[in-house]
Amino acid sequence: MQTRQGIIEIFSTFLQFDADRFSGWVTDPRLRRSIKKCLEQSVNLEKTREKDSFWAIYWHKAWQTEANSIAADHLSAYLQEVCYWVASKIGLNFKSQYSVSDCFQIAISRIPKILKNFNSEYSYHLKSYAELAFEGFIKDAFRQRHEADICNDWALLHKISRKRLVDGLRNAGFNSQIIDSYVLAWECFKELHSTEGKKTRQLVKPDTSTWQAITNLYNRQKLHQSTPGIAATPSTLEKWLSSCGKAVRDFLYPKTISADTPIAGQETGSLLDILPADTETSLLAIAILQEEEAEKQKKYSKLSQILTDAIAALDTQSQELLQVYYVEHLTQQEIANRLDIKQYTVSRRLSNIKRSLLLILIQWSVDELHISPAPNVLDAVSKSLDEWLNNYYSHATHGRKMEPS
Repeated sequence: MQTRQGIIEIFSTFLQFDADRFSGWVTDPRLRRSIKKCLEQSVNLEKTREKDSFWAIYWHKAWQTEANSIAADHLSAYLQEVCYWVASKIGLNFKSQYSVSDCFQIAISRIPKILKNFNSEYSYHLKSYAELAFEGFIKDAFRQRHEADICNDWALLHKISRKRLVDGLRNAGFNSQIIDSYVLAWECFKELHSTEGKKTRQLVKPDTSTWQAITNLYNRQKLHQSTPGIAATPSTLEKWLSSCGKAVRDFLYPKTISADTPIAGQETGSLLDILPADTETSLLAIAILQEEEAEKQKKYSKLSQILTDAIAALDTQSQELLQVYYVEHLTQQEIANRLDIKQYTVSRRLSNIKRSLLLILIQWSVDELHISPAPNVLDAVSKSLDEWLNNYYSHATHGRKMEPS
């Protein structure tokens, strides 16, 4: 794949596929004008204006304050390459089932969630965070789709959780009153249509007597609700539960729509044409962020040196363990075979090594960032350590000194 060069291209172009292969970059004129204006306003900030990581943080902060701003589109453009590399890596292992473009579409559609969860105080780099997140999203989608593929609707309704059912119904556009009725019907269905002694993946539809029993239970429980409504019939409940199955399956198979898709009913124009207009770029905001970035860079450089020294102080086998895990991406069983040890020993040693490094990172967060180690903070710091280790060994592989941000 041809790598993009320059800040303007990185924040204004989108990847294009041709028969599941990369075919080039397409420029969004609106984004090009926007990032070009930013660079013109920051002409005196030479060090900053050439760093893509700086502009990623700048647009992320803009996205946090302006939910409908152009910032999300710039960040979507920025993350195109890392999304493609993750999709390629996973897609090549599942080529019989999923193409690289399938994996790419699954991952790129989750950018809003990545932007929501990314915290620049804990994470070193948006790209590093997104790389781990994209991989998780694709693998989770594979798992969900596999589950949906092997089950008919009745079996799927038995396997799903209440939360997933509600999410699916909301995604389908049902209001809260209808959702309450559907969920109660689903609960009665699960209680009376037993899977015991049956093949769960291809569960048969309830017979007439079972439908009547489900209906009777539903009507009794509905009487105790604040809005009892009209008594249901077996055919009504069957229709509702069929709708539940379809809603859940659609939720597990989210449809992604390209921004280049033509507008329905129009011969010309695409969705890109009706996205929000450009927003004013603030030179003051850029200058403030530059000062914050310089201060963060000092702290992260110090932390990077502390963690690098900590890795250097590890025994030879621990260093080799990290090397094959993060550079060669071997599984724990493959590592065990190479080092002639048990798989559970590899798992335990990796956990102990990461725990010791995590303690160093937590202590640094307390001393330098004055952050108390609350549970949510510990989780964020743990993810930051994974990002740092991936960055560290990725740069080491290419013989470059790591820059954490």
